[in-house]
Amino acid sequence: MGIEIKDLTKLYGTQAAVDHVSFTVGTGEIVGFLGPNGAGKSTTMKIATCYLPPTSGTVLVNGFDVLEQPMEVRRQVGYLPEHNPLYLDMYVREYLHFVGKLHGLGSGQVKARTDEMVNLCGLTRESHKKIGALSKGYRQRVGLAQALIHDPQVLILDEPTTGLDPNQIVEIRQLIKEVGQSKTVLFSTHIMQEVSALCDRVLIINQGKLVADSPVAELKNMGRQETRILAEFESDVHPEKALLSLPGVERVELAGALKYRIVAGSTSDLRSAIFRMAGEQGWPLVGLQQEENSLEKLFQELTNSGK
Repeated sequence: MGIEIKDLTKLYGTQAAVDHVSFTVGTGEIVGFLGPNGAGKSTTMKIATCYLPPTSGTVLVNGFDVLEQPMEVRRQVGYLPEHNPLYLDMYVREYLHFVGKLHGLGSGQVKARTDEMVNLCGLTRESHKKIGALSKGYRQRVGLAQALIHDPQVLILDEPTTGLDPNQIVEIRQLIKEVGQSKTVLFSTHIMQEVSALCDRVLIINQGKLVADSPVAELKNMGRQETRILAEFESDVHPEKALLSLPGVERVELAGALKYRIVAGSTSDLRSAIFRMAGEQGWPLVGLQQEENSLEKLFQELTNSGK
């Protein structure tokens, strides 16, 4: 079940905000949805949560169609928009109780779920306060609590850590990871560390089109096939010329004080060859590691095309 999107298009006049996008997100998956501002992320999420109608295509949430069965879709989904809309004059428990009643929870059930969400989202110490008196981090927790109050099977979170400090980001990530073990989670972000820390898979959208759909580990190996190795020496040994003589090495770059980046035009691991050369040349080698392709670099490559 989960989220199934097929050939989704959303037009504003002649402008395609979403252009024939297709993907699925299964139960137990946490999938990151990435893209530059204006790429179509929020539009796709709003369509999947019945806030916007699609121009064409099909969107199913746990098997329910967003156009034909919108009320059923809303029962299946917990949604945290990018700009977390909260009633600032309401108390935390009062607000969660209110949202639970809107979802049709009975009096006993809504009290139990409110207590559970306050505990799960780390709101116990703040639950007696008005929402307007809470910090940005605690307001985000309230937003997550309202998204979870009716125990939805699908979570759609639009920039859930925007504006949070580093400690709050770690806490919200952990919360998403915990609740995502048994649910379908689609969330958008601009923070690449978040993707590495949370996601099973990554979707990248650019100018309304899906340009990548891949597990995180495989995504890092996309793009140009080359090997980058960082070698650090104890003293300035000027190894550039000798390192360029190794088979496959294309260039040697200074990467910091006494540190060099060796770039080879293949996927072969040259660390053993560099280690042997350092021994033969009498270079005091203090560090040797192979660099992974960064998600930041790949994101730039995929989203800068056509500009």
